[in-house]
Amino acid sequence: MRYATFSLPNEEKERLGIVRGDGLIDVHDLLSSTADTVPRTLAELISQGRPAWERLAHHINQGLTVTPPRSATYRADAVRWHAPTGRPTKNVVCLGLNYISHAKESAQARGREFKIPEAPVFFTKATTSVTGPNDPIPWDSSVTSQLDYEAELGVVVGIAGRDIPRARALDHVFGYTVINDISARDLQKTHLQWFKGKSLDGFCPIGPVIVTADEFGDPQSKTISLRVNGVEKQHSTTGNMIFGVDAIIESLSRGLTIEPGDLIATGTPEGVGLARTPQEFLEDGDVVETEVEGIGILRNRVVRT
Repeated sequence: MRYATFSLPNEEKERLGIVRGDGLIDVHDLLSSTADTVPRTLAELISQGRPAWERLAHHINQGLTVTPPRSATYRADAVRWHAPTGRPTKNVVCLGLNYISHAKESAQARGREFKIPEAPVFFTKATTSVTGPNDPIPWDSSVTSQLDYEAELGVVVGIAGRDIPRARALDHVFGYTVINDISARDLQKTHLQWFKGKSLDGFCPIGPVIVTADEFGDPQSKTISLRVNGVEKQHSTTGNMIFGVDAIIESLSRGLTIEPGDLIATGTPEGVGLARTPQEFLEDGDVVETEVEGIGILRNRVVRT
């Protein structure tokens, strides 16, 4: 399944949708005869566990055997897309330096000796940084002058667990999404850690959909890329991660419970603006497209506030 969260123009109500072709189908309208058993939100569905996921997928597939009612179907460009799971209840867990190429360029940019991390480098982004797949990236130039991008594969936890062995780690995944880990590089340097520079409002576009794990397949075999104003800046494959999704979950869950709806951003490949010569930072009006094969594209315009 390819789940999305959307709303109609001039409407506050967020709707649970599935993507089919170029359009969106409202799950509640599609399954109106069983609406009392349909979760209100994607976050609610995830929290209900695997039997509920499978039950809803079965109902949706049955509903799609006939032409969905026109009232349930919307053009993708006629709705507002939201971050698929809404604002998470906990900080977004992120991985730093998880591609060798990016770890190398980051060390060079900082004038440091390159060393492959011996364990995943975890940090977090505040929940208030989360925004939708087409929402603007707000840029307050009085706060930061070094606005940067990072294309990342996002992992959505579906099953809670602690001390999860690597061999069973992917069983705890609900699905996958696209994340752009927008970063204020000067704030990272000023505060001597990454949290503040990663957590400004609007600094975590997510979406456009969550592709369930059964449909997405191997998370270590997908192309990941990013373009600024149509010019490619990052291009790699998730197979180049130092720590794959299974190793990340194993390490993160050691002594720490992961819960349904938790979001993990798995790191970015080479090509970030900080490490370019000369350095390239985002400017007002820039359009940033972040793409992961099999999921879709975030399109976010930088807007000076």
